[in-house]
Amino acid sequence: MTDTIIANPQTVLDGVPTGLWINGESVPSSSGATFAVNDPATEESLVSVADAGVDDARQALDTAVAAADDWAATPPRERGEILRRTFDLLTERADDIAMLMTIELGRALPDSQAETKYGTEFLRWFAEEAVRISGRFANAPAGNGRILVSHAPVGPSLAITPWNFPLAMGTRKIGPALAAGNVMLVKPAHETPLTMLALAAVFAEAGLPPGVLSVLPTSNAGDVSSAIITDDRIRKISFTGSTPVGRNLLAQAADRVQRTSMELGGNAPFLVFDDADIDAAVEGAYLAKMRNGGEACTAANRFLVQSGVAEEFTAKLTEKMAAVRLGAGYEDGVTLGPLVSAKQRDKVADAVDGAVADGARVRLGGKLPEGKGFFYPATVLDQVDPYAPVTRDEIFGPVAVISTFDSEADAVKAANSTEFGLASYFYSRDLERCMRVSAALDSGMVGVNRGVISDPAAPFGGVKQSGIGREGGTEGIEEYLSVKYIALT
Repeated sequence: MTDTIIANPQTVLDGVPTGLWINGESVPSSSGATFAVNDPATEESLVSVADAGVDDARQALDTAVAAADDWAATPPRERGEILRRTFDLLTERADDIAMLMTIELGRALPDSQAETKYGTEFLRWFAEEAVRISGRFANAPAGNGRILVSHAPVGPSLAITPWNFPLAMGTRKIGPALAAGNVMLVKPAHETPLTMLALAAVFAEAGLPPGVLSVLPTSNAGDVSSAIITDDRIRKISFTGSTPVGRNLLAQAADRVQRTSMELGGNAPFLVFDDADIDAAVEGAYLAKMRNGGEACTAANRFLVQSGVAEEFTAKLTEKMAAVRLGAGYEDGVTLGPLVSAKQRDKVADAVDGAVADGARVRLGGKLPEGKGFFYPATVLDQVDPYAPVTRDEIFGPVAVISTFDSEADAVKAANSTEFGLASYFYSRDLERCMRVSAALDSGMVGVNRGVISDPAAPFGGVKQSGIGREGGTEGIEEYLSVKYIALT
């Protein structure tokens, strides 16, 4: 580990709101309750933030509903300009935003810098989409009238965001919601509320009217979310998180037939065929596995490598992962920070221990380091059965699990043998195989000879138990619009 601090973490916290963000300002919770946000590298408290309760959720919804009509009537160009100004302000403060994410999430600063660039791009993208909401006009085929189709804001919306991408998971939901003319309440993960609170303050600085955006950090997510969802005034729910929680939210939304977007769990396969450029595949595999320290729903969870190139690929990936530098994310030269919590670290450790007990070979890492912080080293396991228990669930950590296959059919079968279908990756230089395997993989997104596929201009989402709906791209704003048909004579 290193000991040279890039910046004083406490300095970055200066000016970040620590109250609830309601009606355009930072306010204490109605009960006065707070909870601590901890540094995963030291396990020490960074700051305490207001802890929202049910009454606070209702107050935030009241202010949102009061602002809804005026915001919906705001010209699209003006809505887009506010998003663009927010983008500009965040870009100017990119270093501070990146450091803020690093200290509350724990990950290495280069990963936070990459998220800052990625996350702010959603605001620029949807600033442009705000003025492109269109409809259509046609003559009825029967000749008895005309058909007019228009779009309207879906209504007050709730976003529930995860801890692993504190900025981008917010901007990916807030951007299209505001561009389409909706008011929004956000419940961020309790592990990482600071980035979302800072984002709300920047929106206000950019001219967003009070009440249009509220942020409710809370240690009691179930009660606060339910208080909002069970209110008939909420018309849209967008959630990123685990599949079990998503199923529960879908059940609640069904009672009021609310629109939903669910970006749920993943279990991404990464296939390497014997005709692949192995060096390029190793580079792509490293990015797909180690982005955000492996704490990403799109992270490569299972590496399926054709037998003839398995040892070469494994040796080269092991060498590359051995070069990572483990330490606090804000220390100079660190490329792998701690995991977000003791619970997450222990889950990763248990997955590795279980795989080893089942016969996996440890090529790198695999042991918990001593001392403070929720650290887990870069780890490579091979000789893993492609259907072993460790391949069934997301590891969500810096662990590469490598299995082998003999035929293309075997590879596709193993890749698809999961209830999840978010992202898949594969490497091959055979164009016909690229087209064939892309079509055969049962996932919402496929990376062909690429280890990073997320793009604000592209639709993000999965199939099967990985979710419903799409975020980003031209499809992203459609999630926040209702279609209205008007029959004209």
